[in-house]
Amino acid sequence: MHTSLLLLADGRFPSGGHAHSGGLEAAVVRERVRDLDDLREFLRGRLRTAGLVTAAFTAAACARPEDMELLEAELAARTPSPALRLAARRQGRSLCRAALAIWPGEYVARADRLRVSQPVALGIAAHAAGLRAEEAAQIAAYHAISGPASAAVRLLGLDPYRVHALLADLGAECDEVAHEAATSARGPASDLPAASAPLLDVSAEDHASWEVRLFAS
Repeated sequence: MHTSLLLLADGRFPSGGHAHSGGLEAAVVRERVRDLDDLREFLRGRLRTAGLVTAAFTAAACARPEDMELLEAELAARTPSPALRLAARRQGRSLCRAALAIWPGEYVARADRLRVSQPVALGIAAHAAGLRAEEAAQIAAYHAISGPASAAVRLLGLDPYRVHALLADLGAECDEVAHEAATSARGPASDLPAASAPLLDVSAEDHASWEVRLFAS
């Protein structure tokens, strides 16, 4: 297995992801997620909506880094929540800074200057690391569920062993989403998935208004 893939998939990679719950904090506070079963449904829903979109744009950016500005515009059109757009760009900036230190190059530097969102930045970093588009999509799909899963341990006090068993159970579904995302990335940017998750958008705006919160999003 390509070591760069392991690096980018590692939750310790300094991309700022540890500061974000992927919408889970709002779901927990509003009591939409209360236990492991609720978490399973939250992760599955997130994977099939925001996860699919993220993975597709990551794969497209990996395959066509020269199109990053177009991809950024298409992704923004699929992200109605200003709070989510801001969070994605902050994560993208952190990811670009890390990528510049590890895999410096023209596209990474350009992505940093443009302050692209996290999915586009991840694709650019994956390209710089020598990964294929489908590998980039796998990383993005995995991040879509692993970040909120880690947050659930802190927010709900869940058993980390059971949470990771849940992630393992979702592995095949994660691979399916990554494959679908990578396949869609072969077409034009305008045809990339636009799977919506209105409750995630609404929750993000709710969460952004809180004076006290554990996670940035």
